[in-house]
Parts: sequence; structure tokens; C-alpha cells
Amino acid sequence: MPPPVFRFAPSPNGHLHLGHAYSALLNHDLARDAGGRLLLRIEDIDASRCRPEFERAIYEDLAWLGITWETPVRRQSEHFAAYGAAIDRLSAQGLVYPSFESRADIARLVAEREAGGAWPRDPDGAPLYPGTAKSLSAEARDR
Repeated sequence: MPPPVFRFAPSPNGHLHLGHAYSALLNHDLARDAGGRLLLRIEDIDASRCRPEFERAIYEDLAWLGITWETPVRRQSEHFAAYGAAIDRLSAQGLVYPSFESRADIARLVAEREAGGAWPRDPDGAPLYPGTAKSLSAEARDR
């Protein structure tokens, strides 16, 4: 069995805070204790808020905490072509559909469904998407 993979994925849109430090240290220690790998993924796709100086500060802060990670660092902004190719493959299989619900709409839909019993959740405990957009008619999807 391959070694487990852990990751820390901060956005360089501000300085790290205590919660970031805790998450980074936790994943670093879990990777070390399990003989696993720690990956650093920079979530830099929000071009209006992400700044190079904050990315540099992330590396400095993590090093100060004694955290090491595999290189190269994965920068999300460098992989748009791969994400586009994945969307194209999913679309060709009929698995892509529009969704216009806000997070609040989805929370309301989940709450409505949970009134009838427990709603399924992912391994992290987040509720699964109710899938209401999948049932939109072709006319509604084309609007």
C-alpha cells in the first residue's frame, strides 16, 4: 500500500493565522507519524486577492514552524489546462450540469431533506449536495 498523503492548502491572500498553523502542524505530524507524504498546495486562483508577498510569507512561516513538505509546491493557477480537460471529459459523459444555488440555498435544501431523516454526508461530515440542479429541464439549463 502506498504511503498516505497529507496536504496543507493555504490561499496567499493574507498572513497565516493560528488556525493555519495548527492545521499545517497537524498534517505535518500525521504525515511524519504515518510514514506519509506532506504536500503544499497554494490556492492562488483568486487573482484579485492573492499576492506574491503572502505566498513568500507562507513559506517563511512554515519553515519557522519546522514544517517541511515535498517539492515542487503545487500552485493551482498553473493547472487550469488540466482542470479544463477534466471538465471536458466529465461533460462528454453527461456528468456536468449547471447549478445556480447559493451556499445558503443548498443549506436550506439539505435542512429540508434532513427533516425527513438523516441526510448523507461525506467522510468529513459535510452534507452531500442534494442534486436539485441535475433535474433541471434542458430548457432551464439553456437559459
